[in-house]
Amino acid sequence: MIIRYLHDIVGSEREVEAPNGNWVSRRLLLKHEGMGFSMHDTTIRAGTETYIWYKHHLEAVYCVAGRGEIEDLQSGQIHPIEEGTLYALNGHEWHYLRAFDEMRMICVFNPPLTGREVHTEEGYYPINETIGDR
Repeated sequence: MIIRYLHDIVGSEREVEAPNGNWVSRRLLLKHEGMGFSMHDTTIRAGTETYIWYKHHLEAVYCVAGRGEIEDLQSGQIHPIEEGTLYALNGHEWHYLRAFDEMRMICVFNPPLTGREVHTEEGYYPINETIGDR
């Protein structure tokens, strides 16, 4: 059984900030813990826009606070995000994530992240990341 408290993750090696400052991710579950997915409590900072393309990962995101939007760059559709919204990137969609307010998101990745990943310039997490992989 794994028991983890968010207050123990804040300020630890499990807290990862985007190099551009757009988000901070608290990595609750990671690959080495053997669950088959990773789980993150992520804050998207207000007024930011992040280009993302998870070419190696599937992601499900549940918004628990804040307001923003996701723009699917293939279809051109823009979907509002607010507390209680779930979106799942099941097709490796190229997208922009925009935060109008600070948003708090619960994110699940498959395959799981190892711990220290940040987006590449192309918008994805590297699949062969080994930092934190035990």
